[in-house]
Amino acid sequence: MYYGDEIGMGDNVYLGDRNGVRTPMQWTNDRNARFSRADPARLYSPIIMDPIYGYQGLNVEAQERDGSSLLQWMKNLIGLRKLFPVLGLGTLRFLESGNRKVLAYLRELENDTILCVANLSRSVQPVELDLAAFAGFVPIEVLGYTEFPIIEARRYFLTLGPYDFYWFELQRRD
Repeated sequence: MYYGDEIGMGDNVYLGDRNGVRTPMQWTNDRNARFSRADPARLYSPIIMDPIYGYQGLNVEAQERDGSSLLQWMKNLIGLRKLFPVLGLGTLRFLESGNRKVLAYLRELENDTILCVANLSRSVQPVELDLAAFAGFVPIEVLGYTEFPIIEARRYFLTLGPYDFYWFELQRRD
């Protein structure tokens, strides 16, 4: 992630080099996005004035009030990563997905296992995973804490929407 990505802030492609992503943070819809009280012409880097990605419509203050904003989604995702230390500290083991548009891997730490599956395509993708080693486990999708069907010895089938992903906590079912 880069500065401003947590709110979906745009870039100023006219600044050249890497300066296009180094524009002032869009805190509010006030003057200079409340980044500075200076005259707008005296700012070192201009604020983004785009009607869609500019500070008037896209800013931290507005996204903090919107429970379904990108900023709130990012906060939830960061909270989940903190809740599951295995995501940052666990070993990484890639799984053969049989579909080159789907990335699948396991994060494992002691008795905790997270299955991560991501569709890297702009269209719906099916995937069948060999999870026989986890037969008897139940995948719990961690964003909504939704229980998926129990894993059996046969291949596990999933369908992912465009650019969709799942993080599953694999829990042993006794």
